[in-house]
Amino acid sequence: MATHHDILIVGAGTAGITVAAQLLLKDSSLDIAIIDPSDTHYYQPIWTLVGGGVFDREFSARPQAEVIPSGATWIKDAVKTFAPDKNAITTTSGKDYTYNYLVVAAGLQLDWDKIDGLKGNMGKNGICSNYSYDTVTSTWKTLQNLNGGRAIFTMPPMPIKCAGAPQKIMWLTDHWLRKQGRRDNTEVLFNTTGGAIFGIAKYRAALEKLVEQRDIKTLFEHNLVAVDAAKKEAVFEHMTTKEQQKYAYDMLHVVPPQSSPDFIKKSPLANDAGWVDVHKYTTQHVTYKNVFSLGDCSSLPNSKTGAAIRKQAPVTVENLLATRNNLDLEASYNGYASCPLVTGYGRLILAEFDYDGQPCESFPFNQAQERYSMYALKAYGLPEMYWNGMLKGHV
Repeated sequence: MATHHDILIVGAGTAGITVAAQLLLKDSSLDIAIIDPSDTHYYQPIWTLVGGGVFDREFSARPQAEVIPSGATWIKDAVKTFAPDKNAITTTSGKDYTYNYLVVAAGLQLDWDKIDGLKGNMGKNGICSNYSYDTVTSTWKTLQNLNGGRAIFTMPPMPIKCAGAPQKIMWLTDHWLRKQGRRDNTEVLFNTTGGAIFGIAKYRAALEKLVEQRDIKTLFEHNLVAVDAAKKEAVFEHMTTKEQQKYAYDMLHVVPPQSSPDFIKKSPLANDAGWVDVHKYTTQHVTYKNVFSLGDCSSLPNSKTGAAIRKQAPVTVENLLATRNNLDLEASYNGYASCPLVTGYGRLILAEFDYDGQPCESFPFNQAQERYSMYALKAYGLPEMYWNGMLKGHV
């Protein structure tokens, strides 16, 4: 296998595959290699509905080999270190690869170990999470066994994957309990580190009405720091006062703290916060002009969603090719992100917005209203678009 490639892409997730596919559609002769150790590719947005019992988790998974674009070389390994001054990387297996252009699209990491007492207790004593393929089935099992008491849904400090996702399973739980006749004897709490239910004013107002109508208790600036699984108690620390308080629970849906992958944090590519340091409009690295980054591991100050990557990828592709041809960078990313806010079975508010927090809606109606059509789009339309459009470079 060649050790030098014109374009080297780190990560075969949504961002890496989409960029590779779009590049090859523009020029099938490009020498592109993708480094990723995973055998399986996951469509993570559907895990909300897996946790709610709508789909089996297998619906979200396909062999990695099936999504690697034809014409790209798959290096089944993981990056250990970057040496951008030498246009080189070293893998965990000890191999060195060099490049002319580098795209870093390695996602982010889930820091489960930052919550004391969580290890070994997922899926037990009412603890569950939609945030990984290994844990997502625990949510539906826990929900089915919930016969009352208190259900707590957590949200760690930003940035995280899709800021709306932590509350989606809460709305499904509320709806499911009502359909089962169990809601009246169940207290539903949303304990979030944020200061509001959602950051964009238009959608926040709609969600606040639902909170009141559906008797959801919201506790802001509350960060989950520890779990006593045997006692079924969760410890939350207030973000400002740092005071800690214990809450008994019968169901605890955990959203783990998240951060840039460790191998990026300690690299020359990272900013002080550990993310790949790129210009917010061009996705080009601020120091190394032959390096680009997009998706969750980048410093782009947008909501980290797959929909954001759909808008970032063409910008990265156009600007990388412009750099390669000694042209000015003209493509610009405006911070677009989308969050399909599932608010129950057959109910969804489709939030779309830009860097400035302004709605960027795709449809000619008020997307802050719950609609079945938008739920159907998330459940059935978007997965098809993902597998058969986005990953093939077409959307």
